[in-house]
Amino acid sequence: MLRMDVAERRRRLGSRHGLHPSAQASDPLEAARRVVALHATDPASVFLAVRARSPRATPASVEDALYDRRDLVRMLGMRRTVFVVPTDLMRVIGASTMRRVADTQRRHLLKQLREAGVADNTEGWLAEVECAVLAALTKRGGTAIATELAADEPRLRTSLLMAEGKPYEARQNITSRVLLLLGAEGHIVRGRPTGSWLSQRYQWTLAELWSSDAQEPTSPRAARAELARQWLAAFGPAPVADLRWWTGWSATEVKQAVGDLHVTEVDLGDTVGIVLTDDLERTPATAEPWVAFLPALDPTVMGWSDRGWFLGDHEKALFDRNGNAGPTVWLGGRIVGGWAQRPDGEVAVKLLEDIGSDHLSLVTAEAARLTEWLGDARIIPRFRTPTERELSA
Repeated sequence: MLRMDVAERRRRLGSRHGLHPSAQASDPLEAARRVVALHATDPASVFLAVRARSPRATPASVEDALYDRRDLVRMLGMRRTVFVVPTDLMRVIGASTMRRVADTQRRHLLKQLREAGVADNTEGWLAEVECAVLAALTKRGGTAIATELAADEPRLRTSLLMAEGKPYEARQNITSRVLLLLGAEGHIVRGRPTGSWLSQRYQWTLAELWSSDAQEPTSPRAARAELARQWLAAFGPAPVADLRWWTGWSATEVKQAVGDLHVTEVDLGDTVGIVLTDDLERTPATAEPWVAFLPALDPTVMGWSDRGWFLGDHEKALFDRNGNAGPTVWLGGRIVGGWAQRPDGEVAVKLLEDIGSDHLSLVTAEAARLTEWLGDARIIPRFRTPTERELSA
């Protein structure tokens, strides 16, 4: 069996993810393609992830790719997480992943509507509401915020009692639930935010206005094979378990997708991984060291479930209790520390191991460049980690 050791995996990571200076992406679209999809739960992560792979990118150029050129789109995706993906990948993610997510969300909402006694025919009632929302969105020119749609279709303000009997019991309108469902089914997408590039309040846009073929039928099996191929090209070699975790698919779906591709098993040292059969060539070694400051929930950090080969023993310092990654400092394909922005705007660093004076100067210089790039913007990750909290205090 062919051996692909940790050194090879780290070289691939630096080169394929656009983190090595010799392999940087030319623009935001290419930066996203390098890692298949950008995590977008935190708005700032999208911009910082692009900047790490394409240093000439600015918040304005990322916004242009997202909202003017529409080369990229923000959508619900793998593991029911929000991602920013190349627009031509919308159908693949929708068919391979979102149909099951949408089915689950619909069942949960219908169950709660029935328990609340909202209507005798809850399926019909919800279908009417969805049609009315899409009609209202069309009447408004294809773009609107949630409160505008709730004004046009008052049934969106129907409230449900959530977590009844528990300390955090609360009433919640179904507005966000219906819009999430319409998004999961590919009818609408999250558009331009109503505030700055750090805002988490988005307009909703008809998917057909974002991409003319957004709702063209695609075979779920073919879509899963294509998404698995793209993931292996970016993240392989890797154990099949990592692919299953990243996609959120069932074991059967993963097995079928891998079976539809030409893959080769390789020895990763402590486990067996797979790689595309036409992707066995070694990555050239370079003496040039590289440093990268990756944001919270960066797609490289969150690309594998087994992270020991690049994370070492730093998980407790750099992840929260739910497995969400905070901002990380990388040196040559491995994580060596974390970073955070202080209230005055300075990017502060905490190294978790000795990297030597030469490498320390590279880290210091990159921290200064990131401080300048952020300017007046202030970044607070949605999921706080021990190192980030310590540095930002």
